[in-house]
Amino acid sequence: MRIALGNDHAGYSLKAHVRAVLENLGHEMIDTGAQDDNPVDFPDVTWDTCEPVLRGDADRAVLVCGTGQGAVMAANKIPGIRCALAHDVYSAHQAVEHDDANALAMGAWVIGRATAGEVIESFLGARFDDDEDTVRRVRKLHELERNAARQLAGELSKEITQ
Repeated sequence: MRIALGNDHAGYSLKAHVRAVLENLGHEMIDTGAQDDNPVDFPDVTWDTCEPVLRGDADRAVLVCGTGQGAVMAANKIPGIRCALAHDVYSAHQAVEHDDANALAMGAWVIGRATAGEVIESFLGARFDDDEDTVRRVRKLHELERNAARQLAGELSKEITQ
């Protein structure tokens, strides 16, 4: 798989380990993250990391910030991205299997290196279970995105005409 890897300054401490895990698993990487621990804004890094997934240049994204919370919130504002916050193997796997997650967020301040590697392996090894129930639920996620986009477009239209 081709993986977009992103981190902010808080996630930099875990980045080398995440890169090594991805390389050991045989994945290609698109590194869009901070190259040192100088402060950067996680929404910018998140966009840069998720954009290759949206374009089809990456299969999935892995995001690392301090707690994972900022990255998951930012990623889930991007239409087409379904990001899971996972610090355990079960949640990482289930997010893909049941929710078709295409991005994973983790917190460098929250997760240890060994567990991070296991979580990444679980996330990337999981496949979407395309049974009727899971497909229906993921379609409803897409519907939520479309409804929010329509609402936003309506609000923007009102602003323009005022």
